[in-house]
Amino acid sequence: MTDINKKLGLIGAGVGILIGGGAVALYGKDKAGTGGKAEVEQTIRAYLLEHPEVLREASERLQQRELGNAVKAQRAAFETPFAGAWAGAKDGDVTLVEFFDYACGYCRKSNADVERLLREDPRLKVVWREWPVLGPDSERAAVVSLAAAQAGTYRQFFHTLFAAGRPTADALARAQQAAGVSAQAVARLGASPAARNELSKNFQLAQAVGASGTPTFVVGDEVLQGAVGYDALKAAIAKARERGA
Repeated sequence: MTDINKKLGLIGAGVGILIGGGAVALYGKDKAGTGGKAEVEQTIRAYLLEHPEVLREASERLQQRELGNAVKAQRAAFETPFAGAWAGAKDGDVTLVEFFDYACGYCRKSNADVERLLREDPRLKVVWREWPVLGPDSERAAVVSLAAAQAGTYRQFFHTLFAAGRPTADALARAQQAAGVSAQAVARLGASPAARNELSKNFQLAQAVGASGTPTFVVGDEVLQGAVGYDALKAAIAKARERGA
């Protein structure tokens, strides 16, 4: 269990403390009150039972705070791309990080949203992080993708392979050829620690923010899970820009 999940698991206990502690605080301030501690406890309990969404909101807010802290602690690691695995403004004021898998249909769906944001926002930088979680085809595609990043033809490879639908052996070969990545370059990278280190780091970063699948986006101090769509990504970028994150 991650630290984030452990803290979320304490929500129930925390509510009990809130009720008891809050009641003590209120009762201590007004000992002349007619109801005293028991009445305050009952009032808080009744409110929470009537409005259980408060607990969900508190849980979500705690989770976002913890995820934001995880991002802050390793911001450079999240936002520094592997070679040419990025697009947009080199020194953008906001960086959108996407953890993705070439076999992920939701990632494919999100590509149009990310491309639209890049077209509309000249101050945005996008960093892609390979996170091959959907099997051996994804793992092979990730290595070739990193080789394309080294060759400076990352986006051509990226879009060609996603357009194929699935990262099958044939689709991967076509995308590799379209991006001008030689078999020797792929073999050389695969035999070096560079690819293994990058993928291992990406898995660790994804785990640090509680990523449950692909795509997972990190914008400023906010973590968005799944194909959240253009509007949600744009709003997160605006929030990060406002906060200077």
